[in-house]
Amino acid sequence: MPIPFAEEFRRILKPGMQLPREFELLFDWMEKNKLVIRNKHGSTGVLYNDRLLKNGWTETERPGGTIIEFSPNGNESLKYWFRSEDPKLLNRLCAFAQTGAEGSQAAFWLDDSGKQVIVHLGSGSGSVLACVMAENPVDFLRLLAIGYDEICWDEDFSRPPNEDKDSEQEFVHPNKEFRSWVTRTFHVTIPETALEIVKHPAHMGDKRSADPFCKWSSRVCQW
Repeated sequence: MPIPFAEEFRRILKPGMQLPREFELLFDWMEKNKLVIRNKHGSTGVLYNDRLLKNGWTETERPGGTIIEFSPNGNESLKYWFRSEDPKLLNRLCAFAQTGAEGSQAAFWLDDSGKQVIVHLGSGSGSVLACVMAENPVDFLRLLAIGYDEICWDEDFSRPPNEDKDSEQEFVHPNKEFRSWVTRTFHVTIPETALEIVKHPAHMGDKRSADPFCKWSSRVCQW
């Protein structure tokens, strides 16, 4: 019998980190709704049934809200992002999800005060978004519930999803089940735009940004 999905994430956390209770509830919800995929390559958790997603995907629209894949891979690839294997850098982070098809990731980060927040690491080959995504786990879940196609692209963060319906972008229908679970479980509302949560969207190497993660990564990365 496989170990609980949440336990897989506890095992990859770096010293000083903890798995938020909100993520434990999220992973339990995934397991209950058969949204955890396990195979010889490992475990992956999603927010919407993969079969329903593929069956409902057309040239102009798709169901399922934001696409994101949670997986307990830890920092396997971060040495390439930092261009360094220095544990003093890598142990400040723990990647837990792929946010874009081009390889962008979300991670826990211990800031200079030791506070654990959630940050985004753009792949560099596609998204270059590198900033604090959410100060706390509930806000991160609220961000996912808004319903953008992927959260690795900040160009539309000032607008609600699907606002420009005359464009060539496909219409992304919201993930109603996930949105309902978030609002019901945490007694919160879902914002209209990402900028209500992502305070300082910033790009890799932007030394003028007010975002603490962007400033730190710009200082320590060998880009």
